[in-house]
Amino acid sequence: MVSDHDAPLARARAAAGALFFDDDDRVMLVEPTYKPTRDIPGGCVEPGETPYQACVREVREELGIQPPIGRLLVADWAPHRAGGDRILFVFDGDVLGPETLARITFTDHEIGAYGFHPVDELEDLLTERLARRVKAGALARELGETVYLEHGRPILGG
Repeated sequence: MVSDHDAPLARARAAAGALFFDDDDRVMLVEPTYKPTRDIPGGCVEPGETPYQACVREVREELGIQPPIGRLLVADWAPHRAGGDRILFVFDGDVLGPETLARITFTDHEIGAYGFHPVDELEDLLTERLARRVKAGALARELGETVYLEHGRPILGG
Protein backbone atom coordinates (compact mmCIF):
# COMPACT_ATOMS: atom_id res chain seq x y z
CA MET A 1 0.00 0.00 0.00
CA VAL A 2 1.30 3.47 -0.92
CA SER A 3 1.19 6.04 1.87
CA ASP A 4 0.48 9.71 1.26
CA HIS A 5 4.17 10.38 1.80
CA ASP A 6 5.15 7.97 -0.98
CA ALA A 7 2.57 9.12 -3.54
CA PRO A 8 3.89 11.03 -6.55
CA LEU A 9 3.72 14.81 -6.26
CA ALA A 10 2.65 17.29 -8.89
CA ARG A 11 5.62 18.82 -10.68
CA ALA A 12 4.15 21.84 -12.37
CA ARG A 13 6.31 24.42 -14.10
CA ALA A 14 5.54 28.01 -13.20
CA ALA A 15 5.29 30.98 -15.55
CA ALA A 16 4.40 34.61 -15.00
CA GLY A 17 3.30 37.46 -17.20
CA ALA A 18 1.77 40.91 -17.14
CA LEU A 19 -1.31 42.50 -18.60
CA PHE A 20 -0.53 45.96 -19.95
CA PHE A 21 -3.19 48.32 -21.22
CA ASP A 22 -3.33 51.48 -23.29
CA ASP A 23 -5.45 54.57 -22.66
CA ASP A 24 -8.36 52.95 -24.54
CA ASP A 25 -8.35 49.95 -22.15
CA ARG A 26 -7.01 47.61 -24.85
CA VAL A 27 -4.63 44.86 -23.76
CA MET A 28 -1.08 44.41 -25.07
CA LEU A 29 -0.31 41.25 -26.98
CA VAL A 30 3.18 40.41 -28.17
CA GLU A 31 4.24 38.45 -31.25
CA PRO A 32 7.00 36.01 -30.27
CA THR A 33 9.58 35.18 -32.93
CA TYR A 34 9.84 31.54 -31.80
CA LYS A 35 6.17 30.50 -32.16
CA PRO A 36 3.25 31.36 -34.44
CA THR A 37 0.79 32.49 -31.76
CA ARG A 38 0.49 35.77 -29.87
CA ASP A 39 1.01 35.93 -26.13
CA ILE A 40 1.31 38.34 -23.23
CA PRO A 41 4.73 39.52 -22.03
CA GLY A 42 6.18 36.96 -19.63
CA GLY A 43 7.83 33.60 -19.34
CA CYS A 44 9.01 30.78 -17.11
CA VAL A 45 9.96 31.21 -13.48
CA GLU A 46 13.64 30.35 -12.98
CA PRO A 47 15.04 28.44 -9.97
CA GLY A 48 15.25 30.65 -6.87
CA GLU A 49 12.90 33.23 -8.37
CA THR A 50 9.36 34.14 -7.34
CA PRO A 51 6.61 34.48 -9.95
CA TYR A 52 6.59 38.25 -9.36
CA GLN A 53 10.36 38.49 -9.88
CA ALA A 54 10.04 36.38 -13.04
CA CYS A 55 7.37 38.72 -14.40
CA VAL A 56 9.53 41.80 -13.79
CA ARG A 57 12.57 40.10 -15.36
CA GLU A 58 10.69 38.79 -18.40
CA VAL A 59 9.14 42.20 -19.13
CA ARG A 60 12.60 43.78 -18.92
CA GLU A 61 14.13 41.11 -21.16
CA GLU A 62 11.34 40.99 -23.73
CA LEU A 63 10.35 44.66 -23.94
CA GLY A 64 13.39 46.49 -22.58
CA ILE A 65 11.28 48.43 -20.04
CA GLN A 66 10.83 48.29 -16.29
CA PRO A 67 7.37 49.68 -15.53
CA PRO A 68 5.91 49.08 -12.08
CA ILE A 69 4.22 45.69 -11.90
CA GLY A 70 1.16 45.59 -9.67
CA ARG A 71 -0.88 42.99 -7.89
CA LEU A 72 -1.68 39.43 -8.88
CA LEU A 73 -4.77 39.21 -11.10
CA VAL A 74 -4.86 35.50 -12.01
CA ALA A 75 -3.47 32.16 -10.89
CA ASP A 76 -4.33 29.49 -13.47
CA TRP A 77 -3.70 25.76 -13.07
CA ALA A 78 -3.06 24.60 -16.62
CA PRO A 79 -2.54 20.86 -16.97
CA HIS A 80 -1.20 19.78 -20.34
CA ARG A 81 -0.72 16.14 -21.21
CA ALA A 82 2.10 16.70 -23.70
CA GLY A 83 3.76 19.81 -22.28
CA GLY A 84 3.40 19.08 -18.58
CA ASP A 85 1.36 20.81 -15.88
CA ARG A 86 1.80 24.54 -15.38
CA ILE A 87 0.71 27.16 -12.92
CA LEU A 88 0.49 30.57 -14.56
CA PHE A 89 0.52 33.86 -12.70
CA VAL A 90 -0.73 37.06 -14.35
CA PHE A 91 0.06 40.43 -12.78
CA ASP A 92 -1.34 43.90 -13.41
CA GLY A 93 1.02 45.98 -15.52
CA ASP A 94 -1.48 48.87 -15.62
CA VAL A 95 -1.63 51.46 -18.40
CA LEU A 96 1.56 52.13 -20.35
CA GLY A 97 1.90 55.78 -21.29
CA PRO A 98 3.48 57.14 -24.48
CA GLU A 99 6.86 57.72 -22.79
CA THR A 100 7.12 54.08 -21.71
CA LEU A 101 5.87 52.78 -25.06
CA ALA A 102 8.53 54.84 -26.84
CA ARG A 103 11.24 53.03 -24.83
CA ILE A 104 10.16 49.51 -25.84
CA THR A 105 12.97 47.60 -27.55
CA PHE A 106 13.20 43.92 -28.41
CA THR A 107 16.72 43.36 -27.10
CA ASP A 108 16.54 39.58 -26.66
CA HIS A 109 14.90 39.05 -30.08
CA GLU A 110 12.18 36.82 -28.57
CA ILE A 111 9.53 39.38 -29.50
CA GLY A 112 9.10 40.78 -33.00
CA ALA A 113 6.19 43.16 -32.44
CA TYR A 114 3.42 44.17 -30.08
CA GLY A 115 -0.02 45.69 -30.38
CA PHE A 116 -3.01 46.64 -28.27
CA HIS A 117 -6.31 44.87 -28.82
CA PRO A 118 -9.84 45.12 -27.42
CA VAL A 119 -10.48 42.48 -24.78
CA ASP A 120 -13.65 41.35 -26.55
CA GLU A 121 -11.63 40.38 -29.65
CA LEU A 122 -9.11 38.09 -27.91
CA GLU A 123 -10.78 34.83 -29.01
CA ASP A 124 -9.69 35.58 -32.57
CA LEU A 125 -6.11 36.41 -31.59
CA LEU A 126 -5.06 33.94 -28.88
CA THR A 127 -5.34 30.26 -28.09
CA GLU A 128 -8.65 29.49 -26.43
CA ARG A 129 -7.23 28.93 -22.94
CA LEU A 130 -5.00 32.02 -23.06
CA ALA A 131 -7.92 34.15 -24.27
CA ARG A 132 -9.98 32.99 -21.28
CA ARG A 133 -7.07 33.72 -18.91
CA VAL A 134 -6.46 37.22 -20.27
CA LYS A 135 -10.17 38.07 -20.26
CA ALA A 136 -10.43 36.85 -16.65
CA GLY A 137 -7.41 38.98 -15.75
CA ALA A 138 -8.89 42.07 -17.37
CA LEU A 139 -12.14 41.56 -15.46
CA ALA A 140 -10.28 40.92 -12.19
CA ARG A 141 -8.40 44.17 -12.73
CA GLU A 142 -11.63 46.05 -13.33
CA LEU A 143 -13.26 44.55 -10.22
CA GLY A 144 -10.19 44.84 -7.98
CA GLU A 145 -10.07 41.08 -7.46
CA THR A 146 -7.73 38.15 -7.89
CA VAL A 147 -9.12 35.02 -9.54
CA TYR A 148 -8.16 31.37 -9.48
CA LEU A 149 -8.68 29.45 -12.72
CA GLU A 150 -8.27 25.89 -13.94
CA HIS A 151 -7.80 25.47 -17.70
CA GLY A 152 -8.48 29.21 -17.94
CA ARG A 153 -11.93 28.78 -16.37
CA PRO A 154 -13.09 30.05 -12.98
CA ILE A 155 -13.69 27.47 -10.31
CA LEU A 156 -16.86 28.15 -8.36
CA GLY A 157 -16.93 27.39 -4.65
CA GLY A 158 -19.27 24.80 -3.26
